[in-house]
Amino acid sequence: MRGGAFALKDEPDMKSNPISRSGRYASGPAADVAHFTESISFDWRLWKQDIAGSIAHATMLQKIGVLTKPELGEITRGLNQIGREIAAGKFAWRPELEDVHMNIESELTLRVPAGAKLHTSRSRNDQVALDMRLWLREELTALGGEIAGLQQALVTLGGQYADVLIPGYTHLQRAQPVYLAHHLLAYVEMLARDRERLTDCGKRANVCPLGSGALAGSTLPLDRELVARLLGFVDARGRARLTQNSMDAVSDRDFMIEFAAAAALLAVHLSRLAEDVILWFSAEFNYLRIADAYTTGSSLMPQKKNPDIAELARGKTGRVIGNLMALLTLLKGLPMTYNRDLQEDKERLFDTADTVRATTRLMAAMLRNTTVNRGACERAANDPALLATDLADYLVRQGMPFREAHHVVGAVVARAEKAGKALNQLTLEELQAEETRFGRDALAVFDLKQAMTKRNLPGAPGNREVAKQLAKWRKALA
Repeated sequence: MRGGAFALKDEPDMKSNPISRSGRYASGPAADVAHFTESISFDWRLWKQDIAGSIAHATMLQKIGVLTKPELGEITRGLNQIGREIAAGKFAWRPELEDVHMNIESELTLRVPAGAKLHTSRSRNDQVALDMRLWLREELTALGGEIAGLQQALVTLGGQYADVLIPGYTHLQRAQPVYLAHHLLAYVEMLARDRERLTDCGKRANVCPLGSGALAGSTLPLDRELVARLLGFVDARGRARLTQNSMDAVSDRDFMIEFAAAAALLAVHLSRLAEDVILWFSAEFNYLRIADAYTTGSSLMPQKKNPDIAELARGKTGRVIGNLMALLTLLKGLPMTYNRDLQEDKERLFDTADTVRATTRLMAAMLRNTTVNRGACERAANDPALLATDLADYLVRQGMPFREAHHVVGAVVARAEKAGKALNQLTLEELQAEETRFGRDALAVFDLKQAMTKRNLPGAPGNREVAKQLAKWRKALA
């Protein structure tokens, strides 16, 4: 558990639950029921958000006259003390109190009698909705930083080997030459879209639900805008952002679904990057060398060096996609408003956030400890078949329609294969046997460096365009 903040009380008293069981009940829940329904084993992670929300709520209660100033001071000091104990791992969580909210409030009430007033006009329904929005808001910021770190690692690696060419692939078959940096920058673009999606998700997560109560608000004159401003639920102009329907506010988990969906797509992008790394690290490609600290060996074969970080990144995508499916399935049949089913949302959300953050961070670290095998890349990129399309373009410049040029060059390729030659080893006579418009300059098409200077359209893999894109991303990520 993070920070050593979670410790269960060794012998929970299943009968002592002074807050969560109302006067309607003659006894506490059975032990197996308490065990089945508790969520403190995972929602303890919301303690910072729960305390922050409680202090803001108490501040508002004092403003409207429910609390006195001395009571507000006592409650604030008590909550901050509990927070320090949790952070130090000295707080004993009690599973019979079910969740993080009741654990903190119960302990506060034992220390500060005025703590019994804290739950005025507040339900665990709007309380947990608030905590999850606060928690996710922080996670979105942290994950955005992790993604930027991975982008920086990709740009740095591409810049270090800016002159290295490799084959680009379609259908996992060699297609046309590209700079390695251009290939890596494709992932930088994907990750930029991921960051945009997460930022957009953050806009809808940044809405304050507190004050919605269980489902129907409160008869007391709550100042919801004050609470929202205290907790940072504001727009670019500093105006409070509040939920507008109390029933929707306590049952809405769309912001979680949006995050889980954006995270699933991020995980897919990480998996695709991992697959390229795995292929390039293989002996068959041999384009990359990964530092020992980011690979593992075999328990049987002493020569093995395995790209486990990349393989696990590829594998963990399944659980992130699964979490999205679990959340969608959880919500699909729920009536208004809050239902206990929603307790099941947190583990899926926590796991998704933990998984994509760790995977993004480790992939970045691995790439920062990766070098490129120039020789292997050069040998692969010098395959003249990669420039077959350039030969067709040569004929287009002579006035031939591309479809016809494509057919002619296909015949040239067949001739070369039959003769056991590389394309650039054919003679002018052999080229002209297929098409008389081939001139003496036709074989100059196979000058790889010259071919790359011609690929400088916006977004193309030409040398000037790749240098421009590297410079753009260095500046953007600085």
